[in-house]
Amino acid sequence: MSASAQKHDVFQAIADPTRREVLRLLAEKELPISEITAHFPISRTAVAKHLQVLSEAELVSGRKVGREKIYRLHPEPLTQLKDWLSYYEKFWENKLSILKHIVENPGDTYKK
Repeated sequence: MSASAQKHDVFQAIADPTRREVLRLLAEKELPISEITAHFPISRTAVAKHLQVLSEAELVSGRKVGREKIYRLHPEPLTQLKDWLSYYEKFWENKLSILKHIVENPGDTYKK
């Protein structure tokens, strides 16, 4: 499969700070590409490419209204990210709990 035909996933989509900012903007309200572009120091073509990646990850969709395309956020795929992060959240909570025990009980020998 060629790189251009390959579909992007949620993790690839949010890896770029510009795309994360686009998601933040669209979380507030639906926007046309012209308004999205106004928030960035990049071309409309570059914004369109970012929107394409977000669209392939099913995080946004666009609909034609007159001559403009209006984009909206679809946050449901972000649950994949939430699920992935929840494992690491539990991991760090466990490690911090162990550290707290060691600091509060310096004479104890802690066994895993």
